Amino acid sequence: MADFQLVMPKMGESIMEATILKWHKKEGDQIEVDDTILEIATDKVDSEIPSPVSGKLVKVLFEEDEVVEVGKPVAVIQTVDVEKTESSPLVDVPSPEKSPLEVVVSDIEVSPEMSTNGEPHFHSVNSSKKFPPVSNGRFYSPLVRKIAQEEGLTLGQLDEVEGSGLQGRVTKKDILNYIDSRLEVSPQKQSAAKTSEVEEVSKFSTAEKAPQPATRSVSGEDEIIEMDRMRKIIAEHMVQSKRISAHVTSFVEADVTELVQWRENNKNSFLKDHGTKLTFTPIFIQAVVKAIADFPMVNISIEDNKIIVRKNINIGMATALPSGNLIVPVIKDADDYSLVGLAKKVNDLADRARKNELKPQEINGGTFTLTNVGIFGNVMGTPIINQPQVAILATGAIQKKPAVVETKYGDLIAVRHMMFLSMSYDHRVVDGFLGGSFLRRVADYLEQFNHDEVL
Repeated sequence: MADFQLVMPKMGESIMEATILKWHKKEGDQIEVDDTILEIATDKVDSEIPSPVSGKLVKVLFEEDEVVEVGKPVAVIQTVDVEKTESSPLVDVPSPEKSPLEVVVSDIEVSPEMSTNGEPHFHSVNSSKKFPPVSNGRFYSPLVRKIAQEEGLTLGQLDEVEGSGLQGRVTKKDILNYIDSRLEVSPQKQSAAKTSEVEEVSKFSTAEKAPQPATRSVSGEDEIIEMDRMRKIIAEHMVQSKRISAHVTSFVEADVTELVQWRENNKNSFLKDHGTKLTFTPIFIQAVVKAIADFPMVNISIEDNKIIVRKNINIGMATALPSGNLIVPVIKDADDYSLVGLAKKVNDLADRARKNELKPQEINGGTFTLTNVGIFGNVMGTPIINQPQVAILATGAIQKKPAVVETKYGDLIAVRHMMFLSMSYDHRVVDGFLGGSFLRRVADYLEQFNHDEVL
């Protein structure tokens, strides 16, 4: 018999932790290879984790709603025989003398991990500076501490929350119920809470001041809708990106008449010959890939004040979900695909994104992002950069307009298919010359579209 550790898998190069959503197996259950053991959620995707071995689940090391670092063991499976490998090392089962609380706390670093710019890491388990993991002998998970900080609670108020979890641990449900009850607190308790807050600020003088919850003004005709988890993550990413990057947006207008007419004349035969629809998105991606080859310094990221030039061209395509949320599947090595290959890849990723069937590796590793705001009838937009990238391109709606056309007989006014391209870029590393030149080059490739070269 041997003990096999099931570790939190690495879901992408930028993913450092994940939240346990649900355990499908409990301690004592028999498990077969590929049985789903638990569901996890990162800041990009939800995923089911299968078992790589058969055996008996003897130990669950983390509860639901807890945030676990990548590489940490989450469960122990007793197997008949297991070989030691780097990806699935053996783990020592905690001795009976240790309580579950002691086992979890022993692996947690109390001091907050800092980034190079002096701010706490956005997705670090130790991201809460104000609340220690353990207070008055009770452990607080990173999720609970994050909620407490966002809602402006003090450590004293957090200690007052009645916990329904293991050994009195505060769960997500406990703290949310406590926050809701604060809306009905008496004036005397509010005064006491303020006094407690002053004491806590004095006690933790080096901690950042917690944001205070906004005053609610709701009439009887208003509807309050709680943000779902994905919407909260998107909101956090957008604010973080605006805080990190110096956003600048440039615009160009392109005459895509030849492109539009070719697609209109060939979309039916394209579907018949290749078994997939021909949309504008793969054509736009192909133009972006060509422009990146001409201006590789747009295909970069910043890390510790160093510029990393990405040799792979991985294009993210922003996709709207039926829920109204957004996800960005990534086409890896997009420069290796023909237009037919790009069309098949775009349609496949978009279809599976809407069905929530994307794999974790299909939504990370992007080096440049394209978003098509034209599908909503918008003529242009000012998109927010998808970190850690440095640029994002938005394509607007294609509209018929009168335009000046140069001919050998002189300038003429004609009806043309026109569209705006807008690109937001990080002015810390992409200046106006590079950003503007790249955007103009994308437009040039679209205007000079030659179907004989792209198929």
